[in-house]
Amino acid sequence: CPALPRTEFADVTAETYPLGTKLYYECDRGYMRRGGHYPGIWCQSIQQVASWVYKKFECIDEKILLSTAPTMELDFTQKPERIIQSPAPQKQGNLSEFDQKDFCGPPKTIPHASLSLNKQYYVGQVLHFKCQSGYDKRSPISGTRTCEKVNGKIIWTSLDMQCTNDS
Repeated sequence: CPALPRTEFADVTAETYPLGTKLYYECDRGYMRRGGHYPGIWCQSIQQVASWVYKKFECIDEKILLSTAPTMELDFTQKPERIIQSPAPQKQGNLSEFDQKDFCGPPKTIPHASLSLNKQYYVGQVLHFKCQSGYDKRSPISGTRTCEKVNGKIIWTSLDMQCTNDS
């Protein structure tokens, strides 16, 4: 998809991610990634089911020496029942079967870490926008943008909302 147009005073979230999406965890302030652990996850088709592929990843308190940090076993498998199939887009355009086939649900949370905003999106990605608190003077205060393939060109649908701090 092309670069996501900037939307001032709005927060962006996603509920599902198309196959091929890669996301990265970032440790919260005061925590650091345990050495040798990889922060990336990847939405792939595993036995024809869209699933997140996780590597071992843990954030530890910076004050704890790496050599004495407690080890915690984490479950890195996504349960199939957490997978959310995306509803068919209302404007289907020329989406191929691959473009709309499978979507991964929300990634799991990891203690002391958050997901960085993805900068690379794929056809079929739906992003949800909501005006930040104090910037919702005009209606509507929420909306969506979808990355679609229309007449062979990949575009973001328009966003029918505007967040402003005008009085």
